Amino acid sequence: MVVGREELRAGVARLGAEIGADYPDGVVLVGVLKGCIPFLADLVRALTVPVEVDFLAISAYAEGTGRVRLVKDLDTDIADRDVVLVEDIVDTGLTLTYLLGELRHRDPRSLQACTLLDRTSQRIVPTPVRYVGFDVDDDYVVGYGLDHGERGRNLDMVVALDQGDADAYVESLLHG
Repeated sequence: MVVGREELRAGVARLGAEIGADYPDGVVLVGVLKGCIPFLADLVRALTVPVEVDFLAISAYAEGTGRVRLVKDLDTDIADRDVVLVEDIVDTGLTLTYLLGELRHRDPRSLQACTLLDRTSQRIVPTPVRYVGFDVDDDYVVGYGLDHGERGRNLDMVVALDQGDADAYVESLLHG
């Protein structure tokens, strides 16, 4: 196990307190679909300030390019608003950098990033992440929104995935 249930609960509460302290008048949380959903839901409940939620969705990386594109845009106008972009995991920083650039063009008052898991060892682009739940190693992880072939998102913990037989491992976690 990489991050257990109680650690997740405590980490999300800590992040909620940090964000609430920085934005006492309220904040717009922008979640990146799909992996952020469990984390974002718990983060919203941890906040004691006014919060608005919206979502972005991106395509998978185009083979060999490292590029993504928006496939679902915001419904909310974020101009002159305090915005926190919420990710499930930040690895290389390429996606985060792209999304922060897209959002900056919309003139928010402030824009920060929040991630449940930060894998700084994989960082290619030195994009700052203001709110970090947990630092993780190079393990491939699933659970709490992160998936392997759309499976494992519903685990209430984050576990390192056995790459040898990933499907069987996820199945054993879900039903064992």
